Amino acid sequence: MQTTIMALSVDARNLHAPEVQTVLTRYGSIIKTRLGLHEVAVDSSSQVGRILLHICSDSNEVNSLEEELTDIEGVNVKHMTL
Repeated sequence: MQTTIMALSVDARNLHAPEVQTVLTRYGSIIKTRLGLHEVAVDSSSQVGRILLHICSDSNEVNSLEEELTDIEGVNVKHMTL
């Protein structure tokens, strides 16, 4: 088992967040930590979201997660294994 840090950028957050959430829920057993970041203003919030994931799993499952996320329009993914 390896430790991976994965970073997601979600454009048009209001449109794509539900699909991203569905994928992350499906892989919830390998995600140790999840941190969501976006700009917030008094009257609106940013349409671009960032999510950092701390994942403990083998490379096959990490790659499957990355593939499912990148199949979602507006989602970009980068990861590094420690």
